[in-house]
Amino acid sequence: MKNPLLAPSLLSADFSDLSKAIKLIEDKNGKVVHIDVMDGRFVPEITYGQPVIRSIRKLTDLPFDVHLMVEHPEEQVKSFAQAGADWITFHWESTVHVHRLIQQIHELGKKAGVAIVPSTPISAISEILEYADIILVMTVNPGFGGQKLIPSCLEKVKELVLLREKKAYSYKISVDGGINNETLGLAVDAGVDILVSGSSFFNGSLKYPL
Repeated sequence: MKNPLLAPSLLSADFSDLSKAIKLIEDKNGKVVHIDVMDGRFVPEITYGQPVIRSIRKLTDLPFDVHLMVEHPEEQVKSFAQAGADWITFHWESTVHVHRLIQQIHELGKKAGVAIVPSTPISAISEILEYADIILVMTVNPGFGGQKLIPSCLEKVKELVLLREKKAYSYKISVDGGINNETLGLAVDAGVDILVSGSSFFNGSLKYPL
C-alpha cells in the first residue's frame, strides 16, 4: 500500500496563527499546503486571498496548491500565481473555457488542477483529462470543513485510475473532504495520489503515514 502525498488544508487551521499551522504541516509529514480560496459566491463563505498567500509564502518551501472555489477563476489565476501558488486548482463547474484556463495556468509556469463537486461525473471532464496535472475529486460538497466523506465519490477515483492507465495520461488524483482515520484507508485503496485533510489533521487525530 502506497502512502499518497499529504496536503493539509489551511481551511481548518487557526487563521490567527498561520505560521504555526505551516510549521505543523512540515513537522507532521505534510508535503503540500492546500489553500482553499472561497469567494462567497461559488461557495457561501469567504476565506482569504492573494495578500494572505503572499505573506505566508516566505514561511515554507512546500508547494502551495491554491484551490479556487470561485466564480470566473480565469480572472484570478495570474494574481494567485504572482502571489506564490505552485499549483492552481479550479472547478470545472465554475468556468466555460476549461481547456483554455488549463493552458493559461501552464503559461504562467504552474501546475493546473481541475476539481469536480460530488454531483459531477468523470464523463463530464473526459475531454480535458490529458491536459490536467491534477484532478481533484471533492468527496464532500465544497465550502465547509468537518463534513463526512460521500463514499460514492471514491468510485470516481477508481474510474480515474483506470482511465489514466488505459489512456496513458499523467494526471495525479487528489481527494478533498472527510478524510479521517475511518476513511483514510478507503481513499488510499481507491488509488489516490494526494490526500487533502483539514479537521482531522489539525486536531491531531489523523494517523499518517499509514
